[in-house]
Amino acid sequence: MGLLSQGSPLSWEETKRHADHVRRHGILQFLHIYHAVKDRHKDVLKWGDEVEYMLVSFDHENKKVQLVLFGEEVLETLQEKGERTNPNHPTLWRPEYGSYMIEGTPGQPYGGTMSEFNTVEDNMRKRRKEATSLLEENQAVCTITSFPRLGCPGFTLPEYKPNPVEGGASKSLFFPDEAINKHPRFSTLTRNIRHRRGEKVVINVPIFKDKNTPSPFIEAFPEDDEAARASKPDHIYMDAMGFGMGNCCLQVTFQACSISEARYLYDQLATICPIVMALSAASPFYRGYVSDIDCRWGVISASVDDRTREERGLEPLKNNNYRISKSRYDSIDSYLSECGEKYNDINLTIDKEIYEQLLQEGIDHLLAQHVAHLFIRDPLTLFEEKIHLDDANESDHFENIQSTNWQTMRFKPPPPNSDIGWRVEFRPMEVQLTDFENSAYVVFVVLLTRVILSYKLDFLIPLSKVDENMKVAQKRDAVLQGMFYFRKDICKGGNAVVDGCGKAQNSSELPPEEYTLMSIDTIINGKEGVFPGLIPILNSYLENMEVDVDTRCSILNYLKLIKKRASGELMTVAKWMREFIANHPDYKQDSVITDEMNYSLILKCNQIANELCECPELLGSSFRKVKYSGSKPDSSN
Repeated sequence: MGLLSQGSPLSWEETKRHADHVRRHGILQFLHIYHAVKDRHKDVLKWGDEVEYMLVSFDHENKKVQLVLFGEEVLETLQEKGERTNPNHPTLWRPEYGSYMIEGTPGQPYGGTMSEFNTVEDNMRKRRKEATSLLEENQAVCTITSFPRLGCPGFTLPEYKPNPVEGGASKSLFFPDEAINKHPRFSTLTRNIRHRRGEKVVINVPIFKDKNTPSPFIEAFPEDDEAARASKPDHIYMDAMGFGMGNCCLQVTFQACSISEARYLYDQLATICPIVMALSAASPFYRGYVSDIDCRWGVISASVDDRTREERGLEPLKNNNYRISKSRYDSIDSYLSECGEKYNDINLTIDKEIYEQLLQEGIDHLLAQHVAHLFIRDPLTLFEEKIHLDDANESDHFENIQSTNWQTMRFKPPPPNSDIGWRVEFRPMEVQLTDFENSAYVVFVVLLTRVILSYKLDFLIPLSKVDENMKVAQKRDAVLQGMFYFRKDICKGGNAVVDGCGKAQNSSELPPEEYTLMSIDTIINGKEGVFPGLIPILNSYLENMEVDVDTRCSILNYLKLIKKRASGELMTVAKWMREFIANHPDYKQDSVITDEMNYSLILKCNQIANELCECPELLGSSFRKVKYSGSKPDSSN
């Protein structure tokens, strides 16, 4: 969840007064890092995943499931028993936005050998087992992207009612402040986003129109004029950061061998983000309703949108400097590598003074505009003790801005005075129900990076087309129904090298016939005469690598899952959840998810995750290697 400084948080007005100071010194900190490590080469491949978890409690008697608000206590125990006792402990745990959430990562990064792929799932199992061991009976650790009744009355344990008063953090009609992690960063972020914006955040998600769904579907908010104005007909209305940042995701970070390799990977993976997001779709329900989207991305983007009315183009610029086209949580706005430059067709808003300063310091145009674009944003949290820093040896001010630009990809300079290299973070995936699925998606993306670098593949298309793909990827059943712009000849660069890619092509615009609309099935599995397919390319790569039999078996099972999700032979989590609710005996075809329906769904999810039942329509058959029973769920239904 980004920078987690300790100290006394400042109000928005106080933070605003220091915004220029933070930006100015953040740039100085970046320059110190850049000049120290810009020529660093030959860092080995290291990588790691991040899995976010929700803590839930089942009330079997009343058929109700709630989110348990003791994530901080569980986290403290996990850290005390783990990394604080043994620096080589196999797991690491970190806080997340919700007080019902925790985040787990491997204790040490994975390396570059193929056998490492065979350890990912075991490590995820360890994490689930470790966290589960601290829970009470009838409680569970769930990897679900969005809790279907988040924001409904009584969704937390203990139960709290929202208190939409000015003194609160979110002022939400639905999401109580007690559901926010107690670390001061999270409530301060929530409050300062609202204060900077000048009003509550507004999230409107299209409702799924079932047979008995009212048309138009309209909710009344007679006691709240702001909600009455902000909510739209035929949409599910939400009003707090918790509706986005209170969801869970799956992320992967890679260390590259050099800054140029990191920039190349950043660009190539940016085009893959919408494809993998649609493949991992897992969040069709919001605030107790069935929505018409399958992914959380637009929800989380709106939940942290701190832009003022002026910045959103609703009023003339007077108190603000820029019109800003996107929330600070959105898709990337510029490619970073030389070969990506000609596809940068999105109008980029930058801080011109910072851009010129970076150029004068020897930063190239592409990296300078990337940083100058990030730094049009204000810092959202600032701690009194962290205002004046040693710019040569600290990076808090740089990270303050960098870590609150939550984009599909993140380009990460090394921390000061560390042995960590240049990294990129792949951020669009939705978390899956099982450790097997999460491992499959992680291994697929990591393998893809190896193939991109080994074969010098080129996935680049105009960035505006990637943005269009992001919109399509969130729609209901996009994995089967959506069509995505994708490059036809990904080997066209031929002998292009990472440090000077694009040399094999001229710098003219990519002709439209070089990319076309494809289905995800075509992109992943290939179609003769159209596209070779990513899975066949990965299989070709594996055939040329020395891989032990057990690891090869694991990898092939993971790729089989991706292949069958792409073809529709297996369902996405989102589709499986929709069908589960549609077939529930209590469902009235009115788009409403009751407490009992929610209980049945989450109980089933937990049973699947802990291998207490099979789910062939989601997972297929014979994928499993070993059994796992490290849970305390009651399997009654």
